[in-house]
Amino acid sequence: MSVPPPTGLEAKAASARLGAQPASGRLVAPAAAEQPAAGVAADPLAIQAPDPLAVPAAPKPSGRPADGASPPGSPTAAAHPPTREAALTLLLRQGEATAAELADCLGVSVQVMRRHLRSLEEDGLVEACSSHDRPGRPSNRWHLTSQGHDRFPDGSEHFALGLLQSISASLPPGTLGVLLNQQAREKADLYKSRIGSGPLAERLERLVELRRHEGYVAELRPEIDSESTSSSAAAAPQSWILSEFHCSVMRIAEEFPMVCDQELQLIRHTFPDCQVERVHWRLQEGHSCGFRLSLRSAGS
Repeated sequence: MSVPPPTGLEAKAASARLGAQPASGRLVAPAAAEQPAAGVAADPLAIQAPDPLAVPAAPKPSGRPADGASPPGSPTAAAHPPTREAALTLLLRQGEATAAELADCLGVSVQVMRRHLRSLEEDGLVEACSSHDRPGRPSNRWHLTSQGHDRFPDGSEHFALGLLQSISASLPPGTLGVLLNQQAREKADLYKSRIGSGPLAERLERLVELRRHEGYVAELRPEIDSESTSSSAAAAPQSWILSEFHCSVMRIAEEFPMVCDQELQLIRHTFPDCQVERVHWRLQEGHSCGFRLSLRSAGS
């Protein structure tokens, strides 16, 4: 029985299937899922399934973060520190740099880098000085301030601990206490030269400022008892409480509590006209150390 010639549409479909074969000329049978059922002609108008081996088109790039960093939560973002911290580290390593140099190293725009530097400047971590080393307008060269350097770890506490341990182990018992008392007297002389003379309240306020510069969180308040309040509301307080909520030698004091005794002696040597006693001790209880300073009477 003769086979009827294919129609025009069937011929076009067969030609399209042959044209999709590899260039080598070897015919590859279509997948079983794509073969028509027995006795049923293939529909030339059917929509073909997408090729699973085709390379998808690259998605359009989305907007990048303002500072040029990777989106939060991505592996790249986790591997790189924030731009502010990275800029501080670069300034620590290089000494000084312009905004353009920092931007080039960190892969952000100069405008974004300048915004970060202005923010760091407002926080007191960096400052700029004008440079005329190139023709044209002077450029700002940025560097870390002392506060900026303080953002990085400081090993002086560990060094001091090791030194005290060596002294304590090598010298006769009691020697460390003698050395600390001597240091307290010398520091008290320095305090007195900076505090000067004047009313007790003024001298104590100057001491609080000195302690704050040394890393202590200190505050001062007058101690007013009920008797003085009832007798004269305008009477000047005779006692003051000096409280320190953060101790810059706390780690050392935990291992060598005699350092706290040295602090008490330091306050006593600084204010010889006062009776000084400890009223709070953080190592014992509470969250702060405190001293009561009371003016001595003329006869005592």
